[in-house]
Parts: sequence; C-alpha cells; structure tokens
Amino acid sequence: MMKMFLSKLMPVDDAQKIINTYLKTTGVEEVPLEEAYQRIIAQDVVSTLNSPPFDRSAMDGYAIQAEDSFGHSETNPFQLKVVDQIGAGQKSNLKLTSGEAIKIATGAPIPAGANAVVMEEYTHEKGDIIDVETSLTPGENVSPAGEDFDEGDLVLNKGKLLGPAELAIIASAGFDRTLVFKKPRIAILITGSELVMPKNVLKGAEVVNSNHFTIKSMVESCLAVPEMFHSIDDADLVEELFKKLLTEYDALITTGGTAISKGDVVVDVAQKLVGDVPIHGVSLRPGKPFGFAQVYDKPVFMLSGFPVAAMVQFDVFTRESLLKIQGLNRKPLIVHKKASRKIPSTLGRTDYIRARIEGDMVRPLKIKGSGIIRSMVESDSYIIIPENLEGIVAGAECEVLPYHSLKA
Repeated sequence: MMKMFLSKLMPVDDAQKIINTYLKTTGVEEVPLEEAYQRIIAQDVVSTLNSPPFDRSAMDGYAIQAEDSFGHSETNPFQLKVVDQIGAGQKSNLKLTSGEAIKIATGAPIPAGANAVVMEEYTHEKGDIIDVETSLTPGENVSPAGEDFDEGDLVLNKGKLLGPAELAIIASAGFDRTLVFKKPRIAILITGSELVMPKNVLKGAEVVNSNHFTIKSMVESCLAVPEMFHSIDDADLVEELFKKLLTEYDALITTGGTAISKGDVVVDVAQKLVGDVPIHGVSLRPGKPFGFAQVYDKPVFMLSGFPVAAMVQFDVFTRESLLKIQGLNRKPLIVHKKASRKIPSTLGRTDYIRARIEGDMVRPLKIKGSGIIRSMVESDSYIIIPENLEGIVAGAECEVLPYHSLKA
C-alpha cells in the first residue's frame, strides 16, 4: 500500500526541474557601489584601468638600482646618497642614477631609473647617506603595473554575488556604480484559522504562528524582500489575497492548506485560478504535501503548515528558486560524512534527515515529526538519502548538507 502511495508522488528531482522551467529573472537596476553588497551583479565587468596603475613600492624603504647592490651583504655594506623622498600619494620628478636612493613609502610610485626597493631594516641612515647591508635583484619589493589585472581584462562575470572582494575589484577597475538584479519582493501568506501571533497565554485551539518568523527569515537569507500576510481558512478570502498579491509581488509563498486531499484551501484556490497545479505531492520526507503552480505568470510555492516540513520544502524547492530569479545559479555545498548509526529509509522517497556533524561522522537526530521545531534547533545539517537507496548502514558514507552552506 505504501509503495502504491509513493508511486503517485512526484520525485524530488522531477519537481525541481519543473519549477526551473517557470523561473524568470527580475529586472536590473544601477546602484552605487556602496549599496551593492550582497547583491547579484547583472553585467560582466571589464576594467578601464591597470591595477596597480603604476609600478609601486611593496614596502617602506629606499628605491634604488638593484645593480648597485650586487655582491654586497651585512658584512660588506655599500653607501648610497638619498636625493629625494616619496610619501603615499606622491611621486618624484627625479630620475635615479647609480649611487643614488630615494626614500619611498609603501604603495608609492617607483621613480624613474629605480628597479628595486631595499627595506629600511637593511639600512642605516647618516644624514643624506645610507649604508645598505644586503643585495637585491631587479624587481625585488616592487609591485609592477597591472600585477592584479590590466585595462581591458574581464575581472568579474555576470551572476556573481557581490562580497567585499568583488566590490574591491569593481572599484579598482574604475567603477563607482554597477548593474545588479533587482531584489524580488516576495509575498508570504500564512494560512490557518488557529494561528495567532506570539503570546504567553493561548485560548482554546489557538497555535502560535511560528511560520511567520521562519519563512520571513528564510526569504531574507535568500537576499529577497518579504512581506507578511495571514488568512483564515476561507477559500474566498484566500482567492482574493492570491489575486491581490500576485499583481503586486514577484512571487508568492504560502504555508498551510496543501495536504494531499480534497478541500485544501490553498491548492484548491491555485487550481481554480490557473487550471493546472503541476506539482502537488512529492516523494520527500518530511515535506510530502508540497505544491507549486504559476499563477498570473508568477511562481507560487505552497508549503506545509507544519514548521519543519515547511523549512525542508523551502530548502529543497524554494531557496534555489529565489536565488535563480535574482540571477544567481549555485548549488548548496554537499559534503560526505560517515553515518554514526543505521538510518532506515524507503525506496522511492528522498529523505532529509536532521543531523549533527561530528568531525568525520554525522549523527542523525532521534527527534522526528514535521512539527518538532526543536529538531531544527538541535541539528546543523541534513543527511540526504536519495530515493534509490533503502537506508544507510552504520559507518557508510552519506551525503550531508550543512545548514550554513544554504545561505547566499
């Protein structure tokens, strides 16, 4: 009987492929570089400059002709006359000749005629004369122009998430603004007549609306902008909200009303509005009652009302989709660990087991249930058991998805 039921559910991989066919990227906008952190760039960046723009000193010391130092050492020093000094942001107009030195700061342009920099630690200053106690090779302690990149080089590809290093290279390439994909605005509709916002006394059948905070923060971790809404289990009200939200937002995420049976408000409303719900029920544990449809040309992700199932469904189907519509195509990092004990599973179903990584091992939690939020708090990863495996034996290597790798 279980096998027959599973056979009616859609494999996880198939559901992911179907969702991908509906996704479209948001528009683009130009923003100042100061506002581009954690945005996804919508253009290739070709440098307008060499970086560095000139040969520069790699440290504080003296610019010299390396040939003057050949054969010298601490026991056989030589002398040079200091003829100028260059601070940061300055340059010398002198052309250095043999027997001369110019005092120079880190990052300052190498003066004409010089081809090396001797560190201050290897010199002794006596007025305008220095004793040098080392030998150097041409180019030593000099960062050549274009060492990082040259004018015309492609320094950053479209679709890259902008972190501190990426912002630095865009700036060094000569730009103070950049094109990025617009942050999608995501409507989150939490359904459930029993749900109330947090309070310390509950009445009757009231249940705290934890999904309000869970899904909101998960959307924020995908760099998108969430807006929260709540509805009782009323088909007319849910339909009205669908119509309103899908004209104002880039996507809709719902929780509740997705059970695989007749009369489930959210799925029934989607079915009524679009005529086809391509995904309703996946072979995933936890998270079987997942639904997806495109309504008014906008993606609608229908998650379970049970908190843990909703989190797993979000991580498996929604997270990557929200990043893709911002132009970011990346897969979460899968690592391989050895199972600390036997983990049963069922052929034909993909299991996401809450677990903790312990060195080279991974320990599956014994806490189960789609509503046990504590299991997500006490775990730090999922053990993924593909649908073609009937469990994992103790000590066997398995695929593990750390929670931290899910974040953009």
